[in-house]
Amino acid sequence: MSATLAIARREFGSLFRLPAGWIVLALFAFLTGVVFAVSGLTPGQPATMRGVFGVSTVLVILIAPAVSMRFLSEESRTGTMEVVLSSPVRNWQVALGKYGAGMAFVACMLVVMVVHAVVLRAVSEPRPDWGPIAAGLLSMLLLGSVCVSLGLLASSLTESQTLAFLGTVLALVCWVLATNVAPAYVPAWLGDALASASVNRRIDDFARGVVDTGHVVFFASVSGLLVFAASVSLGMRRWA
Repeated sequence: MSATLAIARREFGSLFRLPAGWIVLALFAFLTGVVFAVSGLTPGQPATMRGVFGVSTVLVILIAPAVSMRFLSEESRTGTMEVVLSSPVRNWQVALGKYGAGMAFVACMLVVMVVHAVVLRAVSEPRPDWGPIAAGLLSMLLLGSVCVSLGLLASSLTESQTLAFLGTVLALVCWVLATNVAPAYVPAWLGDALASASVNRRIDDFARGVVDTGHVVFFASVSGLLVFAASVSLGMRRWA
């Protein structure tokens, strides 16, 4: 576990040694802040974070893969992958450490949304319930987990960060289309199976304040499977 934490600390620190990490956080804070001011603090309307969560969903889908796309492809590009593969560290420790760094970055982004929620509670009357807000934040964290782990897997399969990012975004778009659009054009039994894997429906439940343990298990299972696949990919490269 100490090796995993060391890898996570190294990767998390590397995200802030260049301006890119700070710029991403600043842009996320600015965009969510604009949406919050426009849709969350409208005079005469109920105070809500729905608009902020809607925009944040899109931003997380774009930012999380952009963060994790470099974790392993950068190692290959700079020639340090050989050092990683020859070190006395297990494949799952490398994958889990880099995944942990990505999740720590996503958590830093979501801190801004916690500030929005505190401001909303302070200035609105009647005050919004903490339940839907906490559930929405949890949904963003779980969605970020899937995006980071998928980006990590794509990063383990190519040396190009651009290909890793585009592959991750394309996979997410195909997932959304297959689980939200395709069910209307396929047999009922297949449509029900595809709809059960819909990310949008699960996030909508969280937005209403419904924390279903089935949804949590779904996101956690998908993330765990993708991190495991990334570790297997590393193992194949180690043997090669």
